[in-house]
Amino acid sequence: MGSAARGDASAAPSADDAESTEEKESTLDRVIREGVPRLHRSTPDLLATGAVAGIEVGFGVLALLTVEHVTGSRLLAALAFSVGLIALRLGHSELFTEGFHIPVMVVAAKEATGVQLVRLWSGTLLGNLVGGWALAWLVAVGLPDLHGVAGDAAREFTAALDARTFVLAVLAGGAITLLTRMQQGTEDDMAKIVAAVAIAFVIVGTGLLHSVLDTLIIFVAIHAGEAGISYGVWLPWFGLVVAGNLAGGLVLTTLLRVVRSRERLMAWRAPDHGPSAHRD
Repeated sequence: MGSAARGDASAAPSADDAESTEEKESTLDRVIREGVPRLHRSTPDLLATGAVAGIEVGFGVLALLTVEHVTGSRLLAALAFSVGLIALRLGHSELFTEGFHIPVMVVAAKEATGVQLVRLWSGTLLGNLVGGWALAWLVAVGLPDLHGVAGDAAREFTAALDARTFVLAVLAGGAITLLTRMQQGTEDDMAKIVAAVAIAFVIVGTGLLHSVLDTLIIFVAIHAGEAGISYGVWLPWFGLVVAGNLAGGLVLTTLLRVVRSRERLMAWRAPDHGPSAHRD
């Protein structure tokens, strides 16, 4: 009798399980509500937000190059770069690789279309490159001592277009998408900052390849006239790394999140009940 009662109790969902499910659903709802306006921005707003993000990441690159030039330590430089990711979070700007989780969940909930997602990615990436290119020019002109370290890094990045380059880009895409998920899982600003520092350390410290971050370093080297670095060298490398970042962000993290949240996403899709019935 007691054994049967224990079996019934173990079969019933616990209060902790129910609370965990409710918390996951609340987080997903917050993700979708935050993401909807991002996918419905006007084109000028989209490009401007992306350009601001490029500039903000550029300041992280400035910190990275300065620390590596002074200390010769890539690990310390990785920590210095975290100022760029912190600025992105606190400034509410848009980095291309931040679009691999939240906007995809919005599309999965049928609150936006695939065309709008591609528009967000392409407009954000263009804005990132324009803003980052301008900041890189200022760094190259104003801080000639950083030319050498930027050139060395750029030549290292673009030395080969092979499977290893693609895999390093896949890992970077997964890492930056993990950052987005971590920051969406809390409303504590300090926890978000800690997450930004941790992921900056992972990406830069381990030598992963990020399409925007590393491109800005290459732009500094191009502006500085470093040997062996040009737009012709950068472009095929950039295409391969963008593809890897997309694969990492979408497959390593976001796809599993979509599968895990499928029941709540179906509620969002329903026209006559669930969250969709209460949209503003």
